[in-house]
Amino acid sequence: MKNSDLIKRWSKSIQDNYGIPTIALVRGKGSEVYDVEGKKYLDLLGGIATNVLGHAHPAVVKAVSQQVATMGHVSNFYAHPNVIELAEKLVAMTGEKSGRVFFAQSGAEANEAALKLSRRTGRTRIVATQSSFHGRTMGALSLTGQPSKREPFLPLIKGISHVPYGDIKAMRRAITKKTAMVILEPIMGEAGVIVPPLDYLEQVRELCTANGALLVIDAVQTGMGRTGDWFGYEYSGITPDVITLAKGLGGGLPLGAMIALGNAAKLFAPGDHGSTFGGNPVTTAAALAVIKVIEKEKLMAKVRKDQELIMQTVALIPGVKEVRGAGLLLGIELESPQAVTIARELQTLGVLVNAANASTIRIAPALNISTMQIKKFCSLFEKVMSNER
Repeated sequence: MKNSDLIKRWSKSIQDNYGIPTIALVRGKGSEVYDVEGKKYLDLLGGIATNVLGHAHPAVVKAVSQQVATMGHVSNFYAHPNVIELAEKLVAMTGEKSGRVFFAQSGAEANEAALKLSRRTGRTRIVATQSSFHGRTMGALSLTGQPSKREPFLPLIKGISHVPYGDIKAMRRAITKKTAMVILEPIMGEAGVIVPPLDYLEQVRELCTANGALLVIDAVQTGMGRTGDWFGYEYSGITPDVITLAKGLGGGLPLGAMIALGNAAKLFAPGDHGSTFGGNPVTTAAALAVIKVIEKEKLMAKVRKDQELIMQTVALIPGVKEVRGAGLLLGIELESPQAVTIARELQTLGVLVNAANASTIRIAPALNISTMQIKKFCSLFEKVMSNER
């Protein structure tokens, strides 16, 4: 079978909201994947920051296999050990004993839960940021600050204002005593890996506290050790009211979470919200395995070193304007709008990356990617850049 065979079948049976892929992947091991024709690729995108331990990690395979052979699903009418253990672990990771967790299946659902939670404050106004991404369901899309994604589906939820990311003066004007919540990404991933000023989160926290608004940190892309910390905001010293997670949490399986802290943990009442598959025994087994490996192998310390290696190497390549981000969520800003071409040529050479926008290459590989694989990427990236000059 060829890639073209499966792509034809894709085109005939799957809606066109994703466009048409160029290759079909059939298996993976670690940071390497193979297409249907047997060609090998170095995966520097990681399922968009999702496969934090790469593909087919033995610990995840074992945990999922054992659980699905024991009990696959129970719904939330009943408790099971995995969901309780994972909730306890996530609360412990925040350092706040007051936390309580709601489980869903995706980042969009986690942000929908945060939006509903904010309504329980008795307020309805929300502040988000321009160019942000919080999901594509109608509530999460209302939070998302990208007009191209929003405009085809207007009208969306009212009372949401979008201010420039990193602009504390604009945030100060936007937050009032009527604000229910402010939602921020510690680093904006979809926008091109945009890092805010160092004291931005701290100042927003102060504004939220002063006005009685919830501060929601969308750690869907920055979470699970990707930035060198569990959630990506820790460097700022703040404590948010709500943290949303997904992507890497399930290690490749669909799992999202909303962690509410302090008084926010008491806002939901029985019947306020729910998810049939949220906290599923199989996905939570995978998440527990992921966390244990990250801790045992000290992967968060590793990704900080990997960040230095990539930044120091790639920043010196002609045609690169800057490399920004944290840990293994990095954006390579090019001097010219060649990102789509660069990504396509890297794929031809067996490397998978993402063109976040016309001038930015985004990489978010597995946290356990090897130094040799990182050096291979840097070498091939330099080769492609030299070909384009």
